Amino acid sequence: MRLLSAFFVFALILAPPIRSQTAPASIPRPDPRYKADILLIIAHPDDDTAVSAYLAKVIEQQHKRVSVVFGTRGNSGGNAVGQEQAATLADIREMEARHSLASLGINDVWFLHGYDTPDEDVLHSLETWGHGETLERVVRLIRLTRPEVVFTWLPDYVVGENHDDHQASAVIATEAFDLAGNPLAFPEQIEAPQRPQTYGNYGEGLRPWQPKKLYYFTDATHFEFLKGSGPEYPTGDISPSRKIPYAQIEADAWHIYKTQLDMSEAEIKASSEMPLTLILAKSLVGGTRTGDVFEAITPGPIPYARARGYEAPPPGLAFELGGPWAFYQQFWKAHNIEHLANLYAPEAQVRPGDRLWVPLLIRNDTDSPRQVSVRPELPEGWQQKPDTTAFMVAAHDSFPIQLTLTPPKIAKDTWQTLTWSAESDGKVIGTAKLRAFVVGSGSGQ
Repeated sequence: MRLLSAFFVFALILAPPIRSQTAPASIPRPDPRYKADILLIIAHPDDDTAVSAYLAKVIEQQHKRVSVVFGTRGNSGGNAVGQEQAATLADIREMEARHSLASLGINDVWFLHGYDTPDEDVLHSLETWGHGETLERVVRLIRLTRPEVVFTWLPDYVVGENHDDHQASAVIATEAFDLAGNPLAFPEQIEAPQRPQTYGNYGEGLRPWQPKKLYYFTDATHFEFLKGSGPEYPTGDISPSRKIPYAQIEADAWHIYKTQLDMSEAEIKASSEMPLTLILAKSLVGGTRTGDVFEAITPGPIPYARARGYEAPPPGLAFELGGPWAFYQQFWKAHNIEHLANLYAPEAQVRPGDRLWVPLLIRNDTDSPRQVSVRPELPEGWQQKPDTTAFMVAAHDSFPIQLTLTPPKIAKDTWQTLTWSAESDGKVIGTAKLRAFVVGSGSGQ
């Protein structure tokens, strides 16, 4: 027996080790509960009603998944049903938004911390929202929801689409579209989590994600320039399950926003029945400009697509509209959406007797200081302050000019063209033009 036992021990020592049949290591895939086909990035509770009919249709008939990001909680403005204001109003409007979106079949909704900023300068909203922090949060939500398509407001200052919060949500959505697929943008978000089952771990475990298409929509007061800029969708199609037009579904969703229901039934009906015109900002997968939103989109990730980025202006002297208009000229080029410049000429609106803010900008990209004279060419009756016309601009610097203009009563209900030209050393260096619509009522009447 001892000899036999020794033999077996010796045999075990010489035998090759038995390899365990274990599965190869893997990591969890992204959370499928939050995968979206469309991510809507907007400013306020009730902004969603601009596209509610379309969203209701694609959710019901195409089984698309839609998620929504609000830049603010709507803490400003009037209350049509009670006296609650400020932080309490934001709590109410958040619930109104959740209920309204749920009526369309949308349950995944996020609210950021932007302050509702009732102004017209997009740079003001970006300041009050905390531009960098808000952008970081939107990039995170794109990486979480992995949308095929992003919808947002039009990033432009035009009559109607002149709420700075609308523009801010569009700017941040465009920036996030171009950053979410870049692993160097907020890299802590895509760092693999350490000790994921314990407290105190770090690394968010997201993956870069490049959305495939970016679309804009607008509440501008005139749409004649948008023909052919993107697909158009009627709102009169009948819902198979509810047996009513999608325009009525949109109107019903609108009525849930009771604190903001300051429109007549006729106005709500007219707005809901208007066709939705989208503006194709960019498609990274081809397709046609006016084709369906999901044309050329197939499941799965696509490579990161780098945008052009900022390009310094050429050397020399330049003169242009300043503020948001100067910003957008650079912004559109940096994000490969410069075709937006062809939709609307720079425009604004003002009431008779009210003041219109107009910023101008002189750039001196030369090696010496230069004196520049600015001459206004205004329609009859317009008043401008200040009336200073000569400016000394340092080398490699810019000089912002802040003007306020007041239109006359006789200009009401008309478009007026305001022009300024700039000269240096007897030569014209540039011309700035702004179309101003003088609405038909105001303190000056």
